[in-house]
Amino acid sequence: MEGYKREFIEFLEGAGVLKFGDFTAKSGRKIPYFINAGDIKTGDQIRRLGEFYAKAYFEKVGNKKTVLYGPAYKGIPIAVSVAAALSKEGLDVPFFFNRKEEKDHGEGGVFVGYKPQAGEEIVIVEDVITAGTAIRESMAILSSLKDTRVAATFVMVDRKEKGQTEKSAMAEVGEEFGFPVYSVVDVYDIIEYLEENPANKENVDRIKAYLEINGAKN
Repeated sequence: MEGYKREFIEFLEGAGVLKFGDFTAKSGRKIPYFINAGDIKTGDQIRRLGEFYAKAYFEKVGNKKTVLYGPAYKGIPIAVSVAAALSKEGLDVPFFFNRKEEKDHGEGGVFVGYKPQAGEEIVIVEDVITAGTAIRESMAILSSLKDTRVAATFVMVDRKEKGQTEKSAMAEVGEEFGFPVYSVVDVYDIIEYLEENPANKENVDRIKAYLEINGAKN
């Protein structure tokens, strides 16, 4: 496993973002582990998270300037931290996010922050994709922006789960909307990391059993 992947998984576990137990995903699936960006609670943690995303951004997108979109609520601090991390490395990109309820006074509207201009490309930054539900919601919201396009999505972890078909949710989203979905690590990286310590055997077995049923076939 590449060093940065191990470092990222250690960071997620240490920050309480990666948890093991019994959870219900947004898709309704019962899952044996959970990735929750809402457990990022300190300035140092959000700084480090942004740096990991920025590393993935430069690896996949390069120095290309895009507009970052953080879906409310968990995507908001991610977008801010990634923009700051990219800026530190010399790439100053704008960012924006949505309100859960459209504002009908003041500046109004559903978006806060930068307003994407015609011809600009948008990069969505999310915490995780399980069945693709959240990304489809984001695409519906972003459809009001004319003459822009989503160029990519970045998430913490690729859960390698099937979406509405036997393909992975990430693959389905990419095919449906025409852009790639990138992750810093995937569930098999997490399994490899956990297997290094025999004390993690129960969690490893539960995750593998879950993937036997819900794992993507591609």
